[in-house]
Amino acid sequence: MTSAQTSVGPAAPGLADWLLIMTLGLLWGASFMGAKVALADFGPLVLAAGRITLAAAVLLAAILLTGRRLPGLRGGHDRRVWLFCLGMGVFSNALPFFLLNWAQQSVASAFAGMTMASVPLFVLPLAHLFVPGERIGPIKLVGFFTGFLGVILLIGPDELMKLDAGGWRLTLARLACVGAACCYATGSIITRRAPPVDRLVFGAGALLCATVVIAPVALWLEDWPERVTLIPALGFLYLGLGPTALATLILVRVIRSAGPSFLSLTNYVVPLWSIGLGTVFLGETLPPLFFAGFALIMAGLALSQAQALRRLVARA
Repeated sequence: MTSAQTSVGPAAPGLADWLLIMTLGLLWGASFMGAKVALADFGPLVLAAGRITLAAAVLLAAILLTGRRLPGLRGGHDRRVWLFCLGMGVFSNALPFFLLNWAQQSVASAFAGMTMASVPLFVLPLAHLFVPGERIGPIKLVGFFTGFLGVILLIGPDELMKLDAGGWRLTLARLACVGAACCYATGSIITRRAPPVDRLVFGAGALLCATVVIAPVALWLEDWPERVTLIPALGFLYLGLGPTALATLILVRVIRSAGPSFLSLTNYVVPLWSIGLGTVFLGETLPPLFFAGFALIMAGLALSQAQALRRLVARA
């Protein structure tokens, strides 16, 4: 959900940036409901592969229409770009999409979206290790452990005790959601360390690599559904065109105009949309313990990003 560096610094966020960030939060937040309805007809691997392939086709068309081109294969810089595209494609698209699809066969879409609030928390230790200058200070450390306690509550200590009583699938589904959040955090670090490259090109290259990785696996392990009904088909189209293709174009625009720190505000918005949409349209209900865990994650997120948020408010 992040992107590579540019040499021109972003300006203070304007009204258009705020509207776009709210749109982006809605697109990503509604993706969990879209996946839930699409899974009625599609398998988790086929759904992930189809979503990625459709989005890759859209972004490749956008590259052609705007006169851009994908990196070559000969130069050292271009090969390095492709290596990072592969990393982003696997950890920001192929793997988390499959994990979330598989998990949502057992857990509510609202729960899956709720766990995405933990992505910035998992970024903290990875950034500490792999991003120069991103050290974990005392406040960030307190924020990390506060949020991590919330993650434990979401997984459910009670469910961990039921593995021998048939509760293993639900526990694994919850762990898969957290694993998807870890994948997004890893993809974020990979993207931040990527060599300088046009963000739209980088996004298209990542989706192309993700397609090459997941499509053969999906065709090998799962069958395309013999019959697709209207609502699952609409969910499938939404996933490919909305939170994958269109969202990439929007985040490119937002990062260029307002910067990646401003983009991180979606971490507060996405879970709220997923909870609201899942409750209103799917009739989902979540136990109070989940909301306690979510509150701890949000508190940890606020603590860990307090300094960045203060800088963002000052710029705005």
